[in-house]
Amino acid sequence: MKKVVAGILGVFLALALGCGQGSTSTAKATLVNNQGKKVGQATLTETPKGVKIVMTVENLPPGVHAFHIHAKGVCTAPDFLSAGGHFNPYGKQHGFLNPAGPHAGDLPNITVGADGTAKVEMVTKLVTLQSGPKNSLFPPGGTSLVIHAGADDYVTYPAGNAGPRIACGAITK
Repeated sequence: MKKVVAGILGVFLALALGCGQGSTSTAKATLVNNQGKKVGQATLTETPKGVKIVMTVENLPPGVHAFHIHAKGVCTAPDFLSAGGHFNPYGKQHGFLNPAGPHAGDLPNITVGADGTAKVEMVTKLVTLQSGPKNSLFPPGGTSLVIHAGADDYVTYPAGNAGPRIACGAITK
């Protein structure tokens, strides 16, 4: 019986020590369009392979769109310039095809279907949900997810020639 009680206390102690270490295993973002209407929801989960982003969007223009993590957690419509530039804690250049890149906030393009919807699942190794590291998605001022009107060419500075921002959502715990 003493071993069972000691085991249970050990589990509670481990959980208590784990709390307060700045660890966050999940986050979310609600994306809105330029009129402030909800067009999507994203869940971000810390995994051993990186941060997994699962997102559904609706009522967006069909086609290929750039998708990025931006450096501020503010999404003021209609232009979302309040979200700042790409999240770039390591001072890299833009684009997966750029030898001096990519930004930590560079993500693969997404494709919205003819019905205006998309379901996205991807993993990025360049960021973390843990509080403290330089690449944490929870720096002072926060970060956000942004969808652009056009596709990212993965090289052109500053945003891959992707055009205006059409949806934005602050990343929150």
